[in-house]
Amino acid sequence: MSLLNRLRQSLGTLSPAEQAVARLVLADAAAFQRTSVSELARLAGVSSPTVVRFCRAMGYEGLSDFKLKLAAQLGDGVPFVHQTVKASDSSADLIQKVLDNVIFTLSDYKASVPAKPFEMAVEALCGVIQRQGKLEFYGVGNSGFVALDAQHKFFRMGCSAQAYSDGHLQIMAAAMLDKSDLLVIISNSGRSQDLLDACEIAKKSGATTIAITATGSPLSQLVDIHLPADHDELYEQYSPMVSRVLHLCIVDILVTHVAIKLGNKVQKNMAKLKKNLIERRYSR
Repeated sequence: MSLLNRLRQSLGTLSPAEQAVARLVLADAAAFQRTSVSELARLAGVSSPTVVRFCRAMGYEGLSDFKLKLAAQLGDGVPFVHQTVKASDSSADLIQKVLDNVIFTLSDYKASVPAKPFEMAVEALCGVIQRQGKLEFYGVGNSGFVALDAQHKFFRMGCSAQAYSDGHLQIMAAAMLDKSDLLVIISNSGRSQDLLDACEIAKKSGATTIAITATGSPLSQLVDIHLPADHDELYEQYSPMVSRVLHLCIVDILVTHVAIKLGNKVQKNMAKLKKNLIERRYSR
């Protein structure tokens, strides 16, 4: 989902003053990108610090970071609307639609994703790994497979990682967490009642909670750290495609950042595992 579409969805979560700034962006994004902070404040009828607070409320480091991502999206100029795959599509059309949808979604996300929530998530993940706490991943349906992928990748770092896709097991596992542990919840819609219940239980247990989910969803507002995973794919898709790819990429971003931040010990563990796997292949 584009920065502007995400902004439209987030209007209800902003303060009245921040909404005034948001409407300036939506009215003329190109002009907003070129205008100074003092002039933006005057046009919106707010103070200059409010303009900066608006940018931070949207997950950006400040006005400069927000303008940079806005400019990248405006300059991208991809004249593409998410294309729904139809039964009547030829093989050539289907190939193009599936790949174009994925390419557009990742390009759009690259241009609009805020860095600050990821920095917070990486700090929390590094903390739980260093203190040898439990790291758990919850998801249902397609998101359950992403949770398993996350478990596999973090397990290779030598930490205690576990994935659960069953609602009852999630509830029980969440009740066993404490303040030294961390829960990552992956959800396309952010509205699954089982996941919301598990999140509330984990928070009451003292665990840190992170969600990879849609902006403005109940789950995004419940967790400690929200990693936006916005896209234009319909939630009613029989087999969600771009949402799953986007979630997997977000997991990869976290894994890569954590591995780099923790340094040699984790990287040596991962290299040792890789070496052992290679040595046990039937064909070399």
